[in-house]
Amino acid sequence: MAIRYEGAVLFVSDIEVSRRFYEQVMGQKVVGDHGPHLVFEAGFFLWQADHARSVIHGNEEKKSHRLGQDNLELYFESEDLDGAWEAINRHGVRPVHETVEHPWGQRAFRIYDPDGHVIEVGEPLAVQVKRLHGQGLGVEEIAKRNTIPIDFVKRVLKEEE
Repeated sequence: MAIRYEGAVLFVSDIEVSRRFYEQVMGQKVVGDHGPHLVFEAGFFLWQADHARSVIHGNEEKKSHRLGQDNLELYFESEDLDGAWEAINRHGVRPVHETVEHPWGQRAFRIYDPDGHVIEVGEPLAVQVKRLHGQGLGVEEIAKRNTIPIDFVKRVLKEEE
């Protein structure tokens, strides 16, 4: 028996508010609209929380839990991290933190969606490799800092030539 992972489902308090956020702020495309359940091209789903609870638990009375409890993160990437930060901030989104450089060298920022789910937007690995190389780090230093194969670093830098 094969089981295939399809994607994460976020429960949201208002499906329309969350849809606007993910489409307009995060630039994501809805490929399936089933009313209280949305499917995004990127492989994640939104589900109206009260509807989800009734489907999952039936008529049983289940205590409602606060959504977005800093225990889940959706991860996105942008080759123009600074431009993404500026565009997202024009929407008045609540930040978790501004752009930082992680110890492994990747730059990223985090924000909250309308229900308080954490969203990280980071630079792609190839962008990071090129940036670190531009700062004077050698192939071995980049590979060691990011724990990525030297062959990957060499391939990215060769493509840049």
